[in-house]
Amino acid sequence: MIEEVKKHLKEVNSFSSKDAEEIEKFRISYAGKKGILNELFAAFRAVPNEEKKAYGQELNTLKTAVSNKVKFLQSEFKDTGGNSLIKDPSRTPFPLETGNRHPLSVVKNRIIDIFTQIGFTISEGPEIEDDWHNFTALNLPEHHPARDMQDTFFIQTDPDILLRTHTSSVQVRYMEKNQPPIRTISPGRVFRNEAISARSHCIFHQIEGLYIAKEVSFADLKQTLQYFTNALFGNSKIRMRPSYFPFTEPSAEVDIYWGLETETDYRITKGTGWLEIMGCGMVDPNVLENCGIDPEQYSGYAFGMCIERIAMLLYQISDIRLFFENDVRFLKQFKATL
Repeated sequence: MIEEVKKHLKEVNSFSSKDAEEIEKFRISYAGKKGILNELFAAFRAVPNEEKKAYGQELNTLKTAVSNKVKFLQSEFKDTGGNSLIKDPSRTPFPLETGNRHPLSVVKNRIIDIFTQIGFTISEGPEIEDDWHNFTALNLPEHHPARDMQDTFFIQTDPDILLRTHTSSVQVRYMEKNQPPIRTISPGRVFRNEAISARSHCIFHQIEGLYIAKEVSFADLKQTLQYFTNALFGNSKIRMRPSYFPFTEPSAEVDIYWGLETETDYRITKGTGWLEIMGCGMVDPNVLENCGIDPEQYSGYAFGMCIERIAMLLYQISDIRLFFENDVRFLKQFKATL
């Protein structure tokens, strides 16, 4: 058996080739899973004890010779940069980069996770909506001046059909099918007929929340939003400024104190240190009544935020258009770790 090993050693030392495929076949014939080396090592147990040492030494010599021969021949097929030119169908032609979640998906999932931890369910609805669910049920009857606040994409063939301007329409549909207590958030894409710029877009994403039960107060709303901002931004300070929304009364804008530590802070907060992050308020009794809920027994609060705006704050992004351009150089900066 030692003579057989020496015979293979002689063949290895004499082998030479400049053909990449032939070199690869040589390597597999000796070092492959079913190659000659494995067969010889498997036969080691049948070797007489007095010959085991000599046989083992010859076998290790053969193994080293195969490895050195393959490395030497493969080195002949490398360019000046050290890259192998041998064709190997098992290799990828170029490095494959792992994909990342879109920054809007990262922020949306984080917001959803925060609210589901305190009992909010997730509700969804159609992006093509009717006038009742998008406007009228939300205390915005026809010719109401507040409709001008939301420039709308209407379907030309049917003026009653439109692209939803907010996910509040999902809340209307949810209230029509469910009785209190209701605690739900509605994430989704919305559409407004606005000029595209660094700060606005005709397509963006919202998450709106709704809580309806007995004896719900404005204090409950503030406590929920303080919990949310602490969870997303860390320990935070918020303020609520009086505002107007047709479907809530009273209504408020929510600001978070961002600080004035850097030049960027001064720019994005306009020197105040405060940043607006969402709108909120107590659900108007007319809205409850339109959805079949008795406003004498139940009250509730609602809030809504733009996911793009939250993402721009968290990642210090100055142009909303970057989210929609699918530029890999921009997207690969983000990991789903937020």
